Amino acid sequence: MKYEIHILEERCKGCGICVEICQADVLELSPEANEKGIQVPYPKKPENCLNCGMGEMFCPDFAIYVWVNDDEEEVRE
Repeated sequence: MKYEIHILEERCKGCGICVEICQADVLELSPEANEKGIQVPYPKKPENCLNCGMGEMFCPDFAIYVWVNDDEEEVRE
C-alpha cells in the first residue's frame, strides 16, 4: 500500500507542527518560500509514511492529508 501526502499550500501557514509531530521523519519545511513568503512542508521521505494521521490531526489549518493509494498491485499471500 502506498500513501500519498498532500499539502494544501493555500491553507498552510508554515507553522511546522506537522514536521515536528511526524514520528517517521517524513516531512521537512521547504528551503524556499512560496509566493506568500511561507516555507511550507513537503514530503522529503514519503516512503517512510506510516499513515498514523498525526500530521492531519495536529494541523491547525487542515492543510495536510494522506491519501491511501490501493491502485498499486501488491503481492499478497
